[in-house]
Amino acid sequence: MVTVAFDNDKYLQMQSAHIRDRIAQFGGKLYLEFGGKLYDDNHASRVLPGFQPDSKLRMLLQIKDQVEMVIAINADDIEKNKVRGDLGITYDRDVIRLIDIFRGFGLYVSSVVLTRFHDQPIAKAFQARLEGLGIKVYHHYNIAGYPSDTAHIVSDEGFGKNDYIETTRSLVVVTAPGPGSGKLATCLSQLYHEHKRGNTAGYAKFETFPIWNLSINHPVNLAYEAATADLNDVNMIDPFHLDAYGVTTVNYNRDVEAFPVLVAIFEKILGRCPYKSPTDMGVNMAGNCIVDDEATRQASRQEIIRRYYEALCDQKKGKNVDEAIRKLELLMKKAGVTPDARKVVAAALQRAEETGDAAAAMELPDGRIVTGKTSDILGASSALLLNALKALGGMPSDLHLISPVALDPIQHLKVDHLGNRNPRLHTDETLIALSISAATNPMAEYAMEQLSKLRGCEVHSSVILSQVDERTFKRLGVNLTCEPRYVG
Repeated sequence: MVTVAFDNDKYLQMQSAHIRDRIAQFGGKLYLEFGGKLYDDNHASRVLPGFQPDSKLRMLLQIKDQVEMVIAINADDIEKNKVRGDLGITYDRDVIRLIDIFRGFGLYVSSVVLTRFHDQPIAKAFQARLEGLGIKVYHHYNIAGYPSDTAHIVSDEGFGKNDYIETTRSLVVVTAPGPGSGKLATCLSQLYHEHKRGNTAGYAKFETFPIWNLSINHPVNLAYEAATADLNDVNMIDPFHLDAYGVTTVNYNRDVEAFPVLVAIFEKILGRCPYKSPTDMGVNMAGNCIVDDEATRQASRQEIIRRYYEALCDQKKGKNVDEAIRKLELLMKKAGVTPDARKVVAAALQRAEETGDAAAAMELPDGRIVTGKTSDILGASSALLLNALKALGGMPSDLHLISPVALDPIQHLKVDHLGNRNPRLHTDETLIALSISAATNPMAEYAMEQLSKLRGCEVHSSVILSQVDERTFKRLGVNLTCEPRYVG
């Protein structure tokens, strides 16, 4: 059973109150750079059990009358069709998705800014699409010498050539579909333009990880390093905070390295820097809302192992992740954990050895382990899915949930019409067949009702899964890992 380790309600109240205080500190106008995922922060929900994936969005809803959203996207990323890895969609599509989500929750999306813009054709086409949806679009440009040449950056030829984004509310949240989108530069550019206009405004940063008031080697912070192993981010003691206040806090290398430059930019824009350290810039209260430290540690150790398996599979697929794997092995050692701590691994490998074919295992919310094997009809993942639903519903393990009336036509379509030599059902096809059977079979209908209980369950496969099966498990909210090998 998953132990709730994070007080989400306390977090919503504490975080929104802290942001209000920061707005007041800067005279009623704050540009808030939002790092990480604003809407679907599944990493945070995995390492902080009890943290809801949409918590940050819900926090903003508590002060939504003060909020307007500006979404930054790198025009080069649009041109390259850069894909958001966790969702499998391009950054430009994700901007549209985020606009719809934010508006659906009643948040005001005022504009999109195309950063590093230089008349890229696909970016211009995307701008036309946004404007057709009634979204204002602004341009920010490459600035020679950014971020080190502060004299040039803070001038009419630097930030001065960027469009000024018209905003009307006291809290301007600058978010993006992914890293490298130019959120910080957008905020600083706006401060420059506000100052030129005689307006008072400030800047702050919202970044959930690393959690500044936990130790540098706390598993939560190590799990953040694991999540960014391919980016070479590392946690650091904030030397500026330690020097200014004599207090040890944790930040990460990019913010610490960039801080002297930010100080220089602030001094040129405002005449002084309002912060003494990178930690000062942050507004994250997550560390104050952990209610079960040991459960958080255990969840974070599991996340590090999952990231390790993900990197091993990426290596098998031909990606250059050797350095990331070495880093993840070091992080596992720091966290005092090995892959053996993931219970479903041994269960899946044992089942595969017994059957001589691909197999998979799932840990249910109550700690039970169920497995699935490959058969003539079902792939191992499909068998596992059905076995898990039967276990969750208290049904006999030998019960047949899918009627041949639903099964045979799908296999006939795959083999005889679509040219697939493998008649076994993938997980999505299995769920379709189950839903068809549910129309006439009450037990199949009852099994369908168990699907929501799979969210957060742990799964391991003895082989790398197809994109179809991987995508289905992701949509079900299952935490999936695979052995770094293919079938055969």
